[in-house]
Amino acid sequence: MYFYQPSQGHGLPHDPLNAIIGPRPIGWIASLDGSGQRNLAPYSFFNCFNYRPPIIGFASSGWKDSVRNINETGEFVWNLTTRDLAERMNETSASIPHGEDEFTRAGLTPAPSRIVSAPRVAESPVNFECRLSQCIQLTTAAGSPVETWLVLGEVVAVHIDESLLEEGIYQTARAQPVLRGGGPSAYFTITEAQRFDMRRPDDR
Repeated sequence: MYFYQPSQGHGLPHDPLNAIIGPRPIGWIASLDGSGQRNLAPYSFFNCFNYRPPIIGFASSGWKDSVRNINETGEFVWNLTTRDLAERMNETSASIPHGEDEFTRAGLTPAPSRIVSAPRVAESPVNFECRLSQCIQLTTAAGSPVETWLVLGEVVAVHIDESLLEEGIYQTARAQPVLRGGGPSAYFTITEAQRFDMRRPDDR
């Protein structure tokens, strides 16, 4: 077994942590600042944490525009990244001057949301409108603050392209979601051929 202590470095060409915890869904987060300036950015530390109410969250290394905007307005939108949107999603990860519009840069269409002010990505087949529930600065086990913030939001509205519903059931593989692996460039998607089914013991 290869062994290392993260505090002393991993000794490998690339940190394996985010390759082991993967593939991970992408938090493609749209927000507005207080003056209405749009921002769109992808976060690979993203997931869903609660059913009722539905709560999703992403972690940002550094106090970036998304975190600042969401704390300022209390709102954001998550947009599903699909395989045909992967390159444009990647384009929105570029480090650009504050105030430059990632929607415009990536050739994406901002669509109005129904409940929150932040826009949706019109080309994305699934959007979650969210209101901020918590913004938490992470700490080490010893209690020292880490320059990373966990942003949690309650999903208050959901938009789903009806082509992804079959007899009322959402078809995950049909959407071809893009998932982040490890290393500098690894991404994955899923197909129906990779599916297998299990029922929990209590549901049998």
